[in-house]
Amino acid sequence: MKIDIVSVFPEYFEVLNLSLLGKAQAKGLVTVQAHNLRDWTHDVHHSVDDTPVGGGAGMVMKPEVWSECLDDLLGLAPAIIAADAAVDDAVADDAAVDPSRPVLIFPNPSAPLFTQQDATELSHADHLLFGCGRYEGYDARIPQYYRAQGVDVREYSIGDYVLNGGEVAVSVMLEAITRLMPGFMGNPASIVEESYTGGNALLEHRQYTKPAEWRGLRVPDVLLSGDHGKVDRFRRDEALSKTSGLRPDLIEGLDCTQLDKADRKTLMSLGWEVSGPHPRKR
Repeated sequence: MKIDIVSVFPEYFEVLNLSLLGKAQAKGLVTVQAHNLRDWTHDVHHSVDDTPVGGGAGMVMKPEVWSECLDDLLGLAPAIIAADAAVDDAVADDAAVDPSRPVLIFPNPSAPLFTQQDATELSHADHLLFGCGRYEGYDARIPQYYRAQGVDVREYSIGDYVLNGGEVAVSVMLEAITRLMPGFMGNPASIVEESYTGGNALLEHRQYTKPAEWRGLRVPDVLLSGDHGKVDRFRRDEALSKTSGLRPDLIEGLDCTQLDKADRKTLMSLGWEVSGPHPRKR
């Protein structure tokens, strides 16, 4: 996978040379290159922003700088978009990733929430290009223009809060995406039971290690029993209980036809009705 990142602080991404992502780069599994947006400016001050049209506080990142940068990285020629050809910025490209087609991604606190499903889909791309906004964000015409040019453009939020810039969000998304690539994790089985993973996603059960007793707190006895069936059932029940308490929306999304008898019993004990297509709270 080829990963390009555009930022006014490209040095921020030196952190990507650490840990598993750094090892993946050393193995040639991924290549990561951070670009300085100011390299595409032409004024003495290397300006990348201007005041917002219509007034208001802050500064907005200029489309002409971004377009020169993105055209270079995407190998596109400048074009004039007819008004009736522009794609609304609220419309996301929800088609499956085409590995041969670059994906342009902008973090944006006003965009749809980035999920594990998105990370899984994007892990199949051959080329990801991230644009890090700053100040009051980027001109809304930038994603509109590239969608109209046929580019797969995605805008994502990583949570209900606002950051100073997109660099942190890009780092979060990159970790979530690249770790799903074949060969990235030392033990691929370690991602199978994680939170949000799979069609019927649940929060992961709690994890423990040795010693069995630490400062008066003991690992649940069933985990020490050696009975793998009981251990699996305990972990599954704990995942159901934890998800019911913290993320009931995930329980509501479960497919009841995929639940076994023990799952149904546990959910009913937690106050869920499981006779329909999806669980609902009683």
